[in-house]
Amino acid sequence: MTEPATTRDDHSVGRRIAIIGAGVAGLATAALLARDGHRVTVYERSESLGGRAGRIEDRGFRFDTGPSWYLMPRVFEHFFAMAGTSVDDELELVDLDPGYRVFPEPAAGRASEPVDVHADAARNRELFERLEPGAGKALADYLDSAERTSEIAERRFLYNPFTRPTGFASREVLAALPQLTTLLARSLQRYVADRFTHTVLRQILGYPAVFLGSRPEDAPAMYHLMSHLDLADGVRHPMGGFARVVDALADAARRAGAEIVTGSEVTEIVVAPRLRRRRPGAARGRVTGVRRRDADGAEHQDDADVVVSGADLHHTETALLAEAYRSRPQKWWDTRAVSGPGAVLVMLGVRGKLPELAHHSLLFADDWTPQFEAIFGEDADWPETPSIYVCRPSATDPEAAPAGHENLFVLIPCPAEPGIGQGGPDGDGDEPVERMADAAVDQIAEWAGIPDLRGRIVVRHTRGPGDFAADYHSWRGGALGPAHTLGQSAMFRPQNASSRVDGLYFAGATVAPGVGVPMCLISAELVLKRLRGDHSPGPTPPQRRPGGTGG
Repeated sequence: MTEPATTRDDHSVGRRIAIIGAGVAGLATAALLARDGHRVTVYERSESLGGRAGRIEDRGFRFDTGPSWYLMPRVFEHFFAMAGTSVDDELELVDLDPGYRVFPEPAAGRASEPVDVHADAARNRELFERLEPGAGKALADYLDSAERTSEIAERRFLYNPFTRPTGFASREVLAALPQLTTLLARSLQRYVADRFTHTVLRQILGYPAVFLGSRPEDAPAMYHLMSHLDLADGVRHPMGGFARVVDALADAARRAGAEIVTGSEVTEIVVAPRLRRRRPGAARGRVTGVRRRDADGAEHQDDADVVVSGADLHHTETALLAEAYRSRPQKWWDTRAVSGPGAVLVMLGVRGKLPELAHHSLLFADDWTPQFEAIFGEDADWPETPSIYVCRPSATDPEAAPAGHENLFVLIPCPAEPGIGQGGPDGDGDEPVERMADAAVDQIAEWAGIPDLRGRIVVRHTRGPGDFAADYHSWRGGALGPAHTLGQSAMFRPQNASSRVDGLYFAGATVAPGVGVPMCLISAELVLKRLRGDHSPGPTPPQRRPGGTGG
């Protein structure tokens, strides 16, 4: 392992820090702040770690209950270097080929004709050319643009705390401004449609918007950068699943000296009012600690110089803070904020092998516009023919299922509406959730040509929007967080520091830079930058020092 990072010699080192939530962002923040010399305690209401990146173990099956795509490998490598270790030391990664399989909607009564997306750009250019003459060259140009945009985003936007205008008004950004303006002004759907005509190719390039909690017509074309990640960089799998990633984050936090307290829910962020504000618009208060409740009902108050909430931003501001200290009132959430989708999750243990499905498979409806309208429209409803994501981790990781069995994780996007209900084991969830799960199993069986799939299921767990609201205090029961529309991206997304309370910071998918495990890791580094007074826009260079905390 590498040596610990150098601690900055400034007034911030050695603060008492309380972190709310032991999800990916909370654990990552704990690792970085404890390593920087602070006294860090993480409070988690559950008895387990990971938050949305949770796990279920049942009858020899090991299910991830959240993230499953390992993308943006540079972000993981950089984070673990910042934490004093490395990806190689912490994770065993396997390259997937195919990266994923696409099942277009078949004719009635027939199986789909799948399309495999490969692990390298050259083979994917050949695939595009085969499906649409001229699309191979168009894809090469598309991916070149995606790579350039991704590099600018990483250097100037993703790791940027946006505390100084000079952080993004650089020569590099100014030189790229004409291109960036076009990418911000045009939707991803339009940008793709201008270059490709084949339905499946358009869907392959448009689907990354769903990973960002949006729909292709609402996401800025800037997010075409996502396609470089899977079509050129390739897709990997961490052996042990994302539960292993969570364990690695927790290990890094503990090695650095952080304490993790489970079964203890923070019920209030304690704030002392400022009797005299230094200037108009200055913070109204100063954080002094947290109140929390243990599983046995015992109440505690812990002092803290800094509080970092890795919980949902809406819950943090509307439930944990007094009204005077909220940066955004409930009205803002009701009228201006845009939620990402909800989801019904189905975890299945299946007898026998399922070679028809790749490690990652996507089932795409021919016309997915009605589906997106059903999910995101004003009259949100169940999509009649949903586009479904299926993960078969047992294709790569034999420990994901008992011998002779398969492990399936199914995600069906749905409206972000807790009233849809909660899931449960073996079909015991609320009727709407179980009905959607049944329909998805039948759809997979038909499209992938597995007619006996339903009869081979031996373990079943479901989760719905009601679970996201109850378990994670998720705003509107959303599965991901606020959608990545133009008005909720980069500097326009809620940032990592409270405007009303000094010493209160935020981390996770509901604030900048956004949704997904890599973004949560970056959000942890943004908190570190805030505490250090670091206004730089790019990744922080990992530093070495002898001795010190952690390592």
